[in-house]
Amino acid sequence: MDPDLHMCIIFFKFDPRPASKNAYRLEMQTLHPFVKQLVQVLPLLQMRLILAANRDELYNRPSKAADFWGSNSEILSGVDMEEGKEGGSWLGISKRGKLAALTNYLEGWPNPDAQGRGSLVTNYLADNLDSFAYLRKVSSEGHLYNGFNLLTADFRANEDTLCYYGNKGSSEPIHLKAGIYGLSNSLLETPWKKLQHGKQLFTSVVSRMLPPDGLVQELMHILKNCELNTPDPAQESQGVGYSKAMLRALSAVCVRSPGYGTRTNTIILIDQEGNVNFTEHNMLNCDINQWSTNSFHFKLQE
Repeated sequence: MDPDLHMCIIFFKFDPRPASKNAYRLEMQTLHPFVKQLVQVLPLLQMRLILAANRDELYNRPSKAADFWGSNSEILSGVDMEEGKEGGSWLGISKRGKLAALTNYLEGWPNPDAQGRGSLVTNYLADNLDSFAYLRKVSSEGHLYNGFNLLTADFRANEDTLCYYGNKGSSEPIHLKAGIYGLSNSLLETPWKKLQHGKQLFTSVVSRMLPPDGLVQELMHILKNCELNTPDPAQESQGVGYSKAMLRALSAVCVRSPGYGTRTNTIILIDQEGNVNFTEHNMLNCDINQWSTNSFHFKLQE
């Protein structure tokens, strides 16, 4: 049995809102009617965040598909229901503009007594700390967990902030600038072949001015790409303790192996007006041919 099968991959483009909410707007009264109409549509195409993520997990691990929490209707996420790890998550967003995403760090023999990492996401979404302050707090406790990477964000009326911390890297979290990033099961932007391949496909799609529905459709195609990216010495050297067959399977953006693989695809879009489009595909009945789709649309409370 391979040691720690809880993998994910995330591609994201961060284009933070300027300091002034209206900084990107043009003087409407001076524009030709056609141009004015175009400008009114642009905020729906200009995204503050485009995020595409896969969750790789044992097919039979119990979990709830993304939904607003029963106890807190402001927070939207999938929820882990594994005994002893109940209530954790891997990706979520709140109507207050808080977002968190987690990937595990590929390591041979993790500590079975370490704290569950899924709580790092849910605690942030329910907390009042800002993204950087929360990661500073987490970094002081990083040794209590097996390897992980954590993204936290605040999308606010006056400023958007996105931060990153990995407990196998620098001791301090960092603020991320505008750009396109990839995060798999090593540190942020570690050039594994699967990450480079997926990021290239992602960059090609997000560079086109697609409407939201078209963008979601194209990004879902990327998340379902099962092409193997082997050999990859960087991934293999980090994966000491894993079988060659599993490392080969893990080299794809969309992982497929007996009883384990990609079982959730999630797209999150946030436009300039604060409109959120959250679309998730979930595997049903441990069957790679059966999938459900959940979609949520709401406006941030900025």
